[in-house]
Amino acid sequence: MVKSILLVGVGGQGTILASKLLTTGLMEAGYDVKMSEIHGMSQRGGSVSSQVRYGDKVEAPVIEVGGADILVSFEKMEAWRWLKYLKPTGKVVVNDYQINSMPILAGKFDYPDGILEELANKVPTTVVNAAKHATELGNPKVMNVILLGTIIKSMGLETIHWEKIIRDNVKPKFAELNLKALAVGMSLV
Repeated sequence: MVKSILLVGVGGQGTILASKLLTTGLMEAGYDVKMSEIHGMSQRGGSVSSQVRYGDKVEAPVIEVGGADILVSFEKMEAWRWLKYLKPTGKVVVNDYQINSMPILAGKFDYPDGILEELANKVPTTVVNAAKHATELGNPKVMNVILLGTIIKSMGLETIHWEKIIRDNVKPKFAELNLKALAVGMSLV
């Protein structure tokens, strides 16, 4: 059986790194894995998505509309934007974090209110405050690894040797911090 994980966010949030760590762990665990990334205007604060599909045999890397088992959103409006990709039985993990887009910053639109409530009314939703936890750990940049931890726990992937994956793929001076961030993320789900 193939499982599909959709990670979405805004450029600079570490969405791509989280998906690469996830993909590496899944491959090392023996799964057939396909990953695709859409960067869009990521360097300008635009939407970013990574699609990770794994199982015994994965034919295509792209998740179709209505095909994601889990949607993990690094920014709350992105969760709403990508919701149509979730399976009817899927679940959402959303970071309670707001990044204003250029039209909002320019005063052309207002950031919509009530996104988290709307999500919770439509699908099973877990809201996390990864920014708060990352700041408590001493580095806001580990927000992405906290969210990776929520994926691992939500998808039942705890038996993969994540410590090795982290140590092999992040700079040694940040390994311990990232391992703590991973543990925090797993505890939030």
